[in-house]
Amino acid sequence: MQKDDIIRLQHMLDAGREAISFIANKVRNDLDNNRMLVLSLVKDIEIIGEAANKVATEVRDKYANIPWEDIIGMRHHLIHGYFDVDIDIVWDTATKDIPPLIAELEKIVSSDKK
Repeated sequence: MQKDDIIRLQHMLDAGREAISFIANKVRNDLDNNRMLVLSLVKDIEIIGEAANKVATEVRDKYANIPWEDIIGMRHHLIHGYFDVDIDIVWDTATKDIPPLIAELEKIVSSDKK
């Protein structure tokens, strides 16, 4: 795997871990009263999507169990549809989608270091 791909995967992993740290001990309603939390989650999800978009097609094909197009599509919506962000989807992404993504990325990054 190319060094740039490893760096992008690590960026995805770091942003995912950060997003999870932001929601530790939080519930969905916390987003209604904490704009900083919303913006922090949105930014990390954007970073994950931007990095995913830069990962080589060959790497994405090799790890087809990662929903690359969904991740990239979410990034595009957050960036270009900033006026129409559904906070429930942001919460679901952070709580349901990011943890398994982290697990997959940890496997990939750790196997590449061997």
